[in-house]
Amino acid sequence: MSAFIKETGDGVILRVYVQPKAKENRIEGIDEWRGRLKVRIKAPPVEGKANRELVKFLSGLLDAKVSIVRGETGREKDLLVVGIGKEEVMKRLGI
Repeated sequence: MSAFIKETGDGVILRVYVQPKAKENRIEGIDEWRGRLKVRIKAPPVEGKANRELVKFLSGLLDAKVSIVRGETGREKDLLVVGIGKEEVMKRLGI
């Protein structure tokens, strides 16, 4: 269950699968097949709009600094969450 999240010396790595152009921004749950957290984002995947909205959405939800560390141009992304630990990330995501 926790393959999508890992605590490191820099912060928490959150492995996500992003679905752009959704009706609303929301956490969909764990995609067992990909081993990633599925996140729906309203913005289209054009000119970095979905990436910016993903970071803004998760930063607000987690009340922490979030940045993309891998997967800038794909749907599978690795995010770095700084300021809170793994257990708190899972709690705030409702997982």
